[in-house]
Amino acid sequence: MMKNLPFPKSLLEFQQLFPNDDACAAYMEQVRWPDGFICPACEATDPIRISTRPHILRCRKCRKETRLTAGTIMQDSHTSLLTWFWGAYLVASLTPGMSAVQFQRQLGIGRYETAFQILHKLRSGMVRADADQIGGVNTVELDEVWIGGKTRGEGKGTHHKTLVVGCVEVCHRKGPKPSENPFGEQSKAVPRRGGRYAGRVRLAVVEDRTAKSLVSFARSAIAPGTDVITDDCPSYASLKKYDFKHQAFAENGDPNVAEEKMPLIHLVFSNLKAWLLGIHHGVSPQHLQAYLNEFTFRFNRRFYPFNSFRSILGIGSNTESLTYAELYDADCKHPSFTDVAFVGGV
Repeated sequence: MMKNLPFPKSLLEFQQLFPNDDACAAYMEQVRWPDGFICPACEATDPIRISTRPHILRCRKCRKETRLTAGTIMQDSHTSLLTWFWGAYLVASLTPGMSAVQFQRQLGIGRYETAFQILHKLRSGMVRADADQIGGVNTVELDEVWIGGKTRGEGKGTHHKTLVVGCVEVCHRKGPKPSENPFGEQSKAVPRRGGRYAGRVRLAVVEDRTAKSLVSFARSAIAPGTDVITDDCPSYASLKKYDFKHQAFAENGDPNVAEEKMPLIHLVFSNLKAWLLGIHHGVSPQHLQAYLNEFTFRFNRRFYPFNSFRSILGIGSNTESLTYAELYDADCKHPSFTDVAFVGGV
């Protein structure tokens, strides 16, 4: 659909491709109607483009107005299309992402709250409820981790951390075996972890470590019939009931076991924690799922970083995001690909 659209590979190209709101509107029109505009009321194909309102198309036949941003993450926004496009490009092309403070500063946005809201709306475009299940021919490592800081003065064992469950595909590099390494034994170019590397990732906030929470996540994220590797947490025991080939290993606090049996999911968790602290200096449990969505989006596209901008627009064109009031509501719930109800439980 969008593969024939021009794609900026540098800031200079971006400026040339999107000099103003009109250019952004023309690009957005191609994204939404790749085969040409069709009026939703009368199906006419000849729109009038209003110079003073570039985000509006008016049907020449029935005069109905159609908003380019309707049903997208930009719906009802008072921010210009050019600012939205710049924001999407910066967030997508910068490998570590951006904090809301840096985002506000780079785009010259007057209020922090506006920058914070735009960033979260862009994150809404980074997740699809119908995302493909991972695994299949590839083995999957499945584990959970606590995210959050330590508490003080509340007694031993007390914390306010948030439980996150994740899974990652185990892929294998094509190349010489370690014993046939052409670079020498001391070279850093030696493939690590037996030539294994991380494929696609899925992450979600869960309430607890019960089988209902963990196995429900596995059923929504992992394809049936996949080889699944976990630790010996009893909650994973029911995986075999749902057409998974389950292998459980007891770590017993030995880091060598984790490095040997499940190195990739622990690497993902380590990178996630470093990213949350380094870029965002920690996040609240209320919005953690949104940041997990962003981390997953970046991780799964790390080999194609510049295509992320196009992906955000493509996914976001069919995604409604949280309003300002919903974003600051105590019961705020960010979208997740695991929003699936399974009949019969686990």
